Amino acid sequence: MDQILQAISEHLEDHWIKILTGFLIGVFGWFVGRYRERRNWKRREFLDRVNISLNLLQNDQLLIRTIIEKNALDVFLNSTAVDEVRDAAGKTTEADPILPLAKDDYWFYLNPVLNEISEHFSKGQLQRAMGMPFTRETFLICLTNECAGTVRTRKVRAMLVKKDVLLNLPEEPPKFEHENHKTRWETLQKLADSYKKKPYQFIDVEICL
Repeated sequence: MDQILQAISEHLEDHWIKILTGFLIGVFGWFVGRYRERRNWKRREFLDRVNISLNLLQNDQLLIRTIIEKNALDVFLNSTAVDEVRDAAGKTTEADPILPLAKDDYWFYLNPVLNEISEHFSKGQLQRAMGMPFTRETFLICLTNECAGTVRTRKVRAMLVKKDVLLNLPEEPPKFEHENHKTRWETLQKLADSYKKKPYQFIDVEICL
């Protein structure tokens, strides 16, 4: 027993600086994490989440529905990609809610979102393959972080909207379920304009039901 205690004592004596440093780094990391969580909660800012938001124009009314919401890491499957998305989300403005990611890399961020949607609606593709009745529509996906108007929470929102709807938005605004949905209408107008100038910020997805 004495030999064991002596060995432990010698080990601590030889490595106490490394042990203390590791402990302090761990404590510091914990405090930083807690600080960020409190700050983000107060700001209602959750940029480590990806919300896939369906936008509908139906009977002259704008409808907004969440299709999927997940942790960003569960979508992009790579911590570096998550960091890049979070940083880009922090750079969006009221005038431009689209994530300012590098042109050559944009597909690599859009495709994981497409995969999430495709998996969610995979049943329709199987019905199609088996010759069963199905309906199909082409949608556009675009990564945004809305920070204008009265948006209640800031998240990375993957906008999902029918392609023909986005390319033919009416000039007059539709009716809104909630007053703060006016911001989404303005976002859709900006997306329609951006699609003409920067189509690489969008990706098509065919959904079958």
